Amino acid sequence: MGANNLTIKEIAQMAGVSTSTVSRVLNKQAHVAPDKRIRVQKVLDQSGFQPSAIARGMVSKHTNTFGVVVSDIANPYFTTLVSQIEAPAKAAGYNILLFNTMTAGETPVDASQVEIDAFARLEEKKVDGVLILGGEIDRAEPRPEYLDALTRMAGNLPVVIMAQPLRGQDFQYVSRYQQLSGSIITQHLLASGYHDIGFIGGEPGITITTERLAGYKDAMNTYSTLRKDRIFLSNYYVEDGYRSMQKLLASDTRPEAIVAINDQVALGAVRALNDNGLSCPTDMAIASCDAFPDSNYFTPRITTINHHNRLLANVAVRKLLHQISPETYDLGDLTILPPELVVRESSGLPSRSNPNE
Repeated sequence: MGANNLTIKEIAQMAGVSTSTVSRVLNKQAHVAPDKRIRVQKVLDQSGFQPSAIARGMVSKHTNTFGVVVSDIANPYFTTLVSQIEAPAKAAGYNILLFNTMTAGETPVDASQVEIDAFARLEEKKVDGVLILGGEIDRAEPRPEYLDALTRMAGNLPVVIMAQPLRGQDFQYVSRYQQLSGSIITQHLLASGYHDIGFIGGEPGITITTERLAGYKDAMNTYSTLRKDRIFLSNYYVEDGYRSMQKLLASDTRPEAIVAINDQVALGAVRALNDNGLSCPTDMAIASCDAFPDSNYFTPRITTINHHNRLLANVAVRKLLHQISPETYDLGDLTILPPELVVRESSGLPSRSNPNE
């Protein structure tokens, strides 16, 4: 009989212990006499027995699996965040079951229904907990049926949401300083000598957009003059930055600098400048509210905001583990660091010539 065909009953007989003792050893539980644990472990080592996750789950009611719901894994922000979640999860003995709903750009009705279906499937898979990254939860007003489905799932499973908290919705959140990031990056451009500053990217009605835009507006109203015709909302991708910059360049005058919703939008804006015979930062400075991977290797390197996403991912995993097993996992330090300004080439120095000539 192959090692993986051994049953818990057979292992118990070989070790001279009860099946419940074998189960506790397999699931790394306490309350096993040291001599019995040694005998069971010896049989396991000699036989090369590898218990399946399903078998362990049948005994312990745990599958050692997290469900992760993400709206667009092609987005570099989510790609990196999932990998940053996976590392501490694996360190705690958990695997990741990824649900990429691919709802970016879909209508709110279609997108929310896909996520509702994902919640049902996660419960069917008997995952131990769920992390939600973006999607319908990022809307200023999520659809009621989505919130109902999320509430039902949270009543059955531990759930942690990486998003800005929704007023009146009692979920476990890990959030970022979104408004502060918009304020910091705008104030950096103002302090660098720019006064006419635009804002591009970000989907309307999404909390991230609303809060970062609010930070930009507050800084402009306080230290300069806010011009609504300098604001072009669209979405979060390279092509959105490109199209928004094309619209800005088509206006009678162009701004001195731009705040982009993230590094991808900034990259598209730089490309649009180049295609129009202009360059960043010589003809227009560009800075971003959110650092994405590899923006330090763009030309020019992007001035941006570090939200400390690796730390946020660790906090989210700790919160989820603590919900799953409070007696096993301490919450630890849940401090979220404020955004950090990363100054690079793209914000440059103001041109000596008038950029509107």
